[in-house]
Amino acid sequence: MQFASEIGHWFAVTAQPLYYWMAAVGVFVAARTYIKNSVLEKDRWLSNLYSKFYEAPDLKNIRRTLGECPPHDPEVQKIVADEREDFTDYLNFFEFMAYLRHRGQLSSRDVAALFDYYLRNLSKHESVRKYIEKDRNSFGFLKELLQHFPLEESR
Repeated sequence: MQFASEIGHWFAVTAQPLYYWMAAVGVFVAARTYIKNSVLEKDRWLSNLYSKFYEAPDLKNIRRTLGECPPHDPEVQKIVADEREDFTDYLNFFEFMAYLRHRGQLSSRDVAALFDYYLRNLSKHESVRKYIEKDRNSFGFLKELLQHFPLEESR
């Protein structure tokens, strides 16, 4: 009987602190799981963006043209003037990425790591920059993003 009384007293004294300790551990595990899942989701976004940009054939053609052509190249000016569908798709890709950055889904570091060269290529061509800057074309997020990726000469 004495033993049962001691066990009952021990449970009475330690139950509440034990409950609080277990609750704190539960909160820690839940927070850690949330952070891990957030990182995984962000990595999925980056992988999806990577795939769309580097594997889509229509984006490859524009990417190659903007990368290989020098500033003020007539071929680039014609693409912009004609508002070719593959060109606007290319810009819409970057507008979407800039929007995700604006919302905090992507960090500036992620954007720079994956797309620095290509964003600078957009800045390299004056006709492309002017097209993006026109409000009627609705590339406001991209226009703001390009301010962080200036021409190489002005770096």
